[in-house]
Amino acid sequence: MGKRRKWLVLVAALSALSLVAAACGGDDDDGGGATGETSEEVSGSLNISGSSTVEPITSLVSEKFQSENTGVTIAVDGPGTSDGFELFCNGETDISDASRPIEQEELDACAANGITPIELEIGLDALSVIGNPANPVTCLAFGDLYALFGPESDDFATWSDADALATELGGNDSFPDFALTIVAPGEESGTYGSFIDIVGTDDTAEERGVEEDLAGGLRTAGYTISADDNVIVENAAGSEGGLGFVGFAFAEQAGDTVKEFEIDGGDGCVAPSAEAVIDGTYPLGRSLYIYVSDVALEENPAVGPFVDFYLTDAGLASVEEVQYISLPDDRIAETQSAWESASAA
Repeated sequence: MGKRRKWLVLVAALSALSLVAAACGGDDDDGGGATGETSEEVSGSLNISGSSTVEPITSLVSEKFQSENTGVTIAVDGPGTSDGFELFCNGETDISDASRPIEQEELDACAANGITPIELEIGLDALSVIGNPANPVTCLAFGDLYALFGPESDDFATWSDADALATELGGNDSFPDFALTIVAPGEESGTYGSFIDIVGTDDTAEERGVEEDLAGGLRTAGYTISADDNVIVENAAGSEGGLGFVGFAFAEQAGDTVKEFEIDGGDGCVAPSAEAVIDGTYPLGRSLYIYVSDVALEENPAVGPFVDFYLTDAGLASVEEVQYISLPDDRIAETQSAWESASAA
């Protein structure tokens, strides 16, 4: 079953449950948040694109919103954060899902088209490095991640080929003799960018004097790019030496079919979890965002009510419902305040 169908099934089920809860909730309904209720039915259309990580959250929010506003049509797509920002800054989408902050080059592209993005943090993610349950390795240090994924690993056909480089960088010295089969995101993905930035592969390559044409990201040989997170999971589940990285929800939904490696960012091995992301101990924690076009907010009457709903309790509950990590209350309040200020301007 493809990623889209899986999410539609999940979204449909959760939406049905949310409708039942709303019907039974009476005066105790918690759908309203700091941004207020969205009681007046809205019509029109919305076009949302960007991160495949954030797509399930926004898809579920959209289902909930449309159940109360049947005259609204919402298209949600997940080609990747970078591809989404390109569409967004060209004025082709109203909202862009993102698993990393927008970059200056993208801000400049938006500005050239008269668009000022409104950044709203909506959840948290434990970027998860996954492999096969048969793999005896339990923890990967940043040096290991560079040795397995980095630009010096192009000639490594097995995990054990990375032993010497990993040891040199303070990592593992006893990887298994499994074929190294990597399926992971490509440059269009915010998850790819987050991995490089947090692990510091470019910085390590520069420190080691790696040729500039090899230091632009991760390995180029033996690395199959997939924009479909389910394909990445399937490789890890189906191949003894499978390796990749995905958002927390995709790893959690895979259950025991994959191993989620603990990560050592310098302070010991930590498993991906909501608690470890919130307290900052998991080294690959990151924020998830939506970006709203100020032009679309002004010109499209469906944008404001949709984002209002997204930031209510019912909307933000979608983050945990698709197995990502909710923001702490103080950060939710900051997001709601930022939106109130931007939408009132």
